[in-house]
Amino acid sequence: MAVVFKRPSWRVRLQPWLEGFDGPLAFAVFLLASAGLLCMYSAGFDHGTRFMDHGRNMLIAGFILFVVAQIPPHRLMSLAVPLYVVGVTLLVAVAIFGITKKGAKRWVNLGVVIQPSEILKIAMPLMLAWWFQKREGQVRPVDFAVAWALLLVPVGLIMKQPDLGTSILVFAAGFSVIFFAGLKWKYLLPPLLVGLVGIVLLVMFEPTLCAKGVRWVVLHDYQQQRICTLLDPGRDPLGKGFHIIQGMIAIGSGGFLGKGFMQGTQTHLEFIPERTTDFAFAAFSEEFGLLGNLLLIAAFLFLLLRGLVIALQAPTLFARLLAASVSLIFFTYAFVNMGMVSGILPVVGVPLPFISYGGTAMVTLGLGLGILMSIAKSKRLVQT
Repeated sequence: MAVVFKRPSWRVRLQPWLEGFDGPLAFAVFLLASAGLLCMYSAGFDHGTRFMDHGRNMLIAGFILFVVAQIPPHRLMSLAVPLYVVGVTLLVAVAIFGITKKGAKRWVNLGVVIQPSEILKIAMPLMLAWWFQKREGQVRPVDFAVAWALLLVPVGLIMKQPDLGTSILVFAAGFSVIFFAGLKWKYLLPPLLVGLVGIVLLVMFEPTLCAKGVRWVVLHDYQQQRICTLLDPGRDPLGKGFHIIQGMIAIGSGGFLGKGFMQGTQTHLEFIPERTTDFAFAAFSEEFGLLGNLLLIAAFLFLLLRGLVIALQAPTLFARLLAASVSLIFFTYAFVNMGMVSGILPVVGVPLPFISYGGTAMVTLGLGLGILMSIAKSKRLVQT
C-alpha cells in the first residue's frame, strides 16, 4: 500500500520563522514606513531615484529585522563586548587617520569607507546591558561609575569628530540603560538643575553671548552658531537661520488638514532645505497638516510604548535593559528631529525614523527593531 505525504503549505513552512513576531510592533512599523514612502514620493520629486532608493533601504532594513529577530537574546549578549571593542577601536582610528569631509573627521577607509560612530548606536546599549546583567542583584556604586566610563569614552570620541547629533543618540542609548538599571534620581537632579540654570542664563544674556567675536570655549564654532541661531533665527535669515525659518513656515502653512499630497508649495518650490533628509518632517507637515503630525506622533508613541511593554515582559535583565534602551532610541530620534525642524532645538544631523532618507540610519533602525522582535519572541517561547 502506497503512503502519500501531503506537501505542507507555504504558511506551514514559514510558521517556525514567523512564530513569536510581535504583531502590534509590526503594525506600528508598517504605519510609519507607509508615511515615510508617501513623504519621500512627494519631497523627492526632483531627486531622481530617491523614492525607489528609500523603498530599497526599507526592504534591506526589513531583511535585517527578520534575520536579527531569529537570534536569541543570549546570542546577542555574546556579541556585546566584541562589538563595543571594535566600535571604540575604529573611533580611535578615525581620530588618528580618519577621512575629513566638510571640516568633520567621521569616516575611516578599511577598503570600504565606513562611519564607526553608527556602530555605537547599537553596541553601546548592548555593552551596558551586558555589564549590568553580569552584576544582577549586586549592583554597587562603582559599577555605575564603570558604566559611565564605558559610555563617556565613545561619546567623547564622537563629539571630537565633531558629530553632535550622533553623540546625542549614543549618549541617550547608553544613559537609558544606566537609568533603568537603577540609577537614583538624587544623582540626576544636580546636572538637570545646572542645565536648567544654564539655559535661563543663555536666554537672558543671549545678545552678549552671541555677539560677533565672542567664543565659547567648550563648543566648536559651528555648534555655538547653531545655538545662537536657535535663539534668534532672524540674526542671519538667508544663512544659518534659513533652515529653521523655512521649516517653521512649512509647518505653519500646513494648517490643520495640510495642503494635500503633492500640493506643498514650500516643498515643491524648493524653499525647504534638506527636505528629503533632516527636514523631511517639514515637508510632511506642510502636506498633511497638524492632523497628520498628530497621527505620526501617535504612531511613534505607540512604537515606544510597545517596546517598553516588550521590555517589561522580557525574561532576563539583559533583555529588559536592551529592549527599553532600543525603544528610547526611536523616541530620541523622533523628539530631536521634530524639535529641531520646529525650532525648539538646535539643528543637528538627526534623521526622522522611516521618514528621512538615509541608508545607514535605516540599517540601524532595522537592527533595533530586530532586537525588539528577538526579545518579544524569546518572551513568548519562555511562556510556552
